[in-house]
Amino acid sequence: MAVFSTAIRQRVIADSEAGLPTKVVAEKYGMSRTWVRALKKRWRETGDLTPGRSSGRPRKIDRARLAELVRAHPDATLAELRERLGVDCAVTAIWMALAALKITYKKKRSARPSRTGPRSPNAAPPGVSASSGSGRRRSFSSTKRGLRPT
Repeated sequence: MAVFSTAIRQRVIADSEAGLPTKVVAEKYGMSRTWVRALKKRWRETGDLTPGRSSGRPRKIDRARLAELVRAHPDATLAELRERLGVDCAVTAIWMALAALKITYKKKRSARPSRTGPRSPNAAPPGVSASSGSGRRRSFSSTKRGLRPT
């Protein structure tokens, strides 16, 4: 939503006080009639034409404090961070605040590494197919050419 300058607001009020209807004033300046009515009401009630505050909700989570907590306790879970902040919010809200701060939140698995080695197919040495031991074979005994010697 556009924020109109104080000069335009003054012209809107001047035209309105000069007797122009709300619809004409709105069309003249390219604004909605609702906005013009709200400005006229605000002018009558307060005498103020400066742009108001944003109508967004205030934040529950102090982002600077959250960043400090993450620096101080990098291994804390989202629930622990919420508890240390002392706010009543969902764990998802903490996660979204961390995302807004561009702080990645991913923990490594706490399990022991495999004793038999990596299980990833990418762990095969160069030149060796990672799926050579498993998967579909190219031919079956019934489809091989020729008969097997007995």
